[in-house]
Amino acid sequence: MAEAEAVVQPWWGRYDEAARYGVPPHVTVLFPFLPLDDVDAGVIETLAGIARAQPRFVVEFGSCARFPTVLYLRPEPDTPFRRLTAAVTAQWPQAPPYCGQFDEVMPHLTVAQAVPERFDEIEADVVTRLPLRTEVTELQLLAFDGQRWASRYRLPLGSAVS
Repeated sequence: MAEAEAVVQPWWGRYDEAARYGVPPHVTVLFPFLPLDDVDAGVIETLAGIARAQPRFVVEFGSCARFPTVLYLRPEPDTPFRRLTAAVTAQWPQAPPYCGQFDEVMPHLTVAQAVPERFDEIEADVVTRLPLRTEVTELQLLAFDGQRWASRYRLPLGSAVS
């Protein structure tokens, strides 16, 4: 979602710690995933099959929302992200989203975190660049090498919805 970077900058780069380690603006499907040493050709092929089973889709980010310490863009529809999360979690139940910390996983694109005292200011700026409409065409597997996060695999979603 390269288009999202123009919408969430400069806030995301400054107030999302993951950005400092190379994570691009994104909607998380599953975190944490398997340890990198456990990601073999079979895991990648299974992920690729999950991605192919989900059609490409258009999503719009038209508003901000908040968790207690996170300001984020709300995707509409969010159902395709929820389906991807459910499919990946069903395949690897030992890796529940956010370590099972939340009863419900809310798809979101983080704008800023840990600075709730700045959220009103940040949101006022970000909404001037909304709505953001983009086509989601792939699932990416990011991995941390101890210093940076980087995309290791790009797995195309299925055909476009007609």
